Amino acid sequence: MLKELRNIGIIAHIDAGKTTTTERILYYTGLTHKMGETHDGDSVMDFLPWEKERGITVASAATRCFWKGNTINIIDTPGHVDFTAEVERSLRILDGAVVIFCGKGGVEPQSETVWRQADKYQIPRIAYVNKMDAIGADFYRVVEQIKQRLGSNPLVISLPVFKEECFSGIIDLLKMKYYTFAGKLGNDIAEKPIPLEYTDTAKQWRSVLVERLAETDDALLDLYYNNEEIDADLLSRVIRTNTIAGNMVPVCCGSSYRNIGVQLLLDSIVDYLPSPLDVPGSKAVVMETTETINIMPDSQDTFSALVFKIINDRHVGRLAFARVYSGKLKAGALVFNSSKNKRERVGRLLRIHAEHREEINEVAAGDIVAIIGLKDIGTGDTLCSESFPILLETIDFPQPVIQIAIEPKNQAGLDKISEALNRISAEDPTFKISYNKETGQVLLAGMGELHLEIVAERLAREFKLDFNTGQPQVAYRETIGKAAEQVTRYVKQTGGKGQFAHVVLRLEPGEGFEFVNRISQGSIPREYIPAVESGIKQALEEGVLKGYPVVNVKATLLDGSFHEVDSSEMAFRTAAFLATRDCLKKAHPRMLEPVMRLEIVSPEEYTGNIINNITNRRGKLESLEMENHTQIIRGCVPLAELFGYSTVLRSLTQGRAGFSMEFSHYAERHLAS
Repeated sequence: MLKELRNIGIIAHIDAGKTTTTERILYYTGLTHKMGETHDGDSVMDFLPWEKERGITVASAATRCFWKGNTINIIDTPGHVDFTAEVERSLRILDGAVVIFCGKGGVEPQSETVWRQADKYQIPRIAYVNKMDAIGADFYRVVEQIKQRLGSNPLVISLPVFKEECFSGIIDLLKMKYYTFAGKLGNDIAEKPIPLEYTDTAKQWRSVLVERLAETDDALLDLYYNNEEIDADLLSRVIRTNTIAGNMVPVCCGSSYRNIGVQLLLDSIVDYLPSPLDVPGSKAVVMETTETINIMPDSQDTFSALVFKIINDRHVGRLAFARVYSGKLKAGALVFNSSKNKRERVGRLLRIHAEHREEINEVAAGDIVAIIGLKDIGTGDTLCSESFPILLETIDFPQPVIQIAIEPKNQAGLDKISEALNRISAEDPTFKISYNKETGQVLLAGMGELHLEIVAERLAREFKLDFNTGQPQVAYRETIGKAAEQVTRYVKQTGGKGQFAHVVLRLEPGEGFEFVNRISQGSIPREYIPAVESGIKQALEEGVLKGYPVVNVKATLLDGSFHEVDSSEMAFRTAAFLATRDCLKKAHPRMLEPVMRLEIVSPEEYTGNIINNITNRRGKLESLEMENHTQIIRGCVPLAELFGYSTVLRSLTQGRAGFSMEFSHYAERHLAS
């Protein structure tokens, strides 16, 4: 039943313990009989060879488990900023999320990124403060950071207990009980009275919990004012209501590696995170009417699903992961890909458990499934019934910021490389391929050095290709600084029918790309307008300064004329292309470069060296903050200045500092700099 189904994601900063927590969940729910460890390279969810070797998650992995009569679909996502698209596409189709914070590191840069992504899709979430056994872990500091840095409303539902400075158990503030997790694998859960030294603290936090919940529920408010006993079930129901509404974020704690608290986290997942019935339906556009409707999770309704991930599997071919939003889907059924306006036949349906598959005959609304047999399918495509064609809201992905050149060691490898790269780009929307006509090199663009390093590794190991790679380069952009107009007449006579098109075009700074048609009284027939827009877009693919794509432009077609015999779509496309190129030259073209947000954690004595180095790299310092006797330095630095920065930082700080970075924005770069 849908009421007992949870579709959740595990999201966090890198090394907060996402995969370790997921491994414990799989063990305690009986799905696995051995706990895998990321540092040993034997975790179930990190099954790709490059994940095992690096001890990090690169691709999101899906699995399914059961807890107290509930079915939980889990997607374990990467924490590294280079693979943020995996988080984006997962959150688009999930109903809830567990955000994991390191008890020592607290709210880190990628924590903020994934939190904003969850805000974007209005995902109800639970916060789990992990690694409470680590030296320097501070539960209360992390709760305060969730409130201050993330602008959230944390609700503490459990407290850590320390015996002789060792993390020993958890106080449940709803039941007012102390839980310990004995045995080698934390299976022996004991419910005990709260230790005397923690009694006052527990009562204080329980009072805060009840008081804040009473403000949101009348029945609870009456009991609170009359000093009547409040049972845990009522508190749990009110927490669930506030969590699903996005008013509060329950905060619990534990140490997944030490097997403390994961069972209580599972309880919180089924108690507080929503089922598909508890969240608003997914918005969709009815294609024939352009009317916007809400798709509710009803298995008796017309079928609709969104494809959120593509994998090329060497055994079965292309696997399309989809969330079913309404109706049912059977193996062998005909479906309509409304995004590409094509019919497709479903081959087989699979339930996915990391790299293991279970074949099923049917899947219903609310569930997640992998489909085999779809030929022309892409990330973000809508599958539906041809009798009721709709388009579900698609997925937006960030643009690549870094690129490298590769070339095969022999000409025979060129076709093989092209085929392999096309397969990888079909899986990864943030990975782009282009060709440099002058040098004959293939250019690969991605989200960071590690992203492209993984792609190169896949080409060598998975596809058995031999190639050379160039140094990483920045994926610059171009834009314009002022408005400009251009009148272009394209006339070509080659004997017989000629070519004629006349356009008057204005370009001005804007947001993204916008095309406005101001033609009146049919000076250009309507059927030629799409050709004009196409010509403008084609011209914007290569700027006039250095040939980089042009962004943030508003193009307005002001006027023009046509010839009844000689005008054609090709003529207007060419005229628009030429007009755009001339317009760009007059509109003060400018270079833009990607700027990264940098966070450095370092001993205080190296602060001066680090700040000087940031300034020398054209960076801007944003803040300095002391936490746990370490200095946290935040700033923005152009990506072009950050290649090989980890080596420089190790040299500056004798290897004692660490850093993380994420894309912030594009900023103007003066060509002289």
